Amino acid sequence: MSLSMYQASVPVFLRGLKNLSGILAKGAADAAERKIDSSVFLTARLAPDMFPLTRQVQIASDHAKGATARLAGVEVPKFEDAEKSFEELQQRLTRVVEFVQTLDAGQIDGSEEREISLPVGARTLTFRGQTYLLTFALPNFYFHCTTAYAILRHNGVGIGKRDFIGPVE
Repeated sequence: MSLSMYQASVPVFLRGLKNLSGILAKGAADAAERKIDSSVFLTARLAPDMFPLTRQVQIASDHAKGATARLAGVEVPKFEDAEKSFEELQQRLTRVVEFVQTLDAGQIDGSEEREISLPVGARTLTFRGQTYLLTFALPNFYFHCTTAYAILRHNGVGIGKRDFIGPVE
């Protein structure tokens, strides 16, 4: 049996979002335990020219909701990027999970050749669905999830590979 577009997208994004939520929960708990103002973590960056933790989470969630919506041929939900706390980031992740869960296999399967146009700055990138998912959306999602993980780990939060990957099922 071949891997469908639905199987390669929705469950993958949902698992990554769940794991990101767990990582953020550990970050919030660590900040409270060590009596560190949570804004220290939320505004932390790996390098001066990189986005801070909050923006990394926003972008990861944007890729999850954007990719699944585009593959399904539905409007991408728009979220205001105004989160300023771990709780607000968790609420954002919950909203994205709830949206992604509304999409079913019938909406996404068969989207391998669907044209996906994505404005990026002054230009528009155009992909076929499978190429978009495998070479743009998933790599970007994982990049921003990984960077969020690395920011917290770099700041001493006790998280590891198992937190990033999640339980083996």
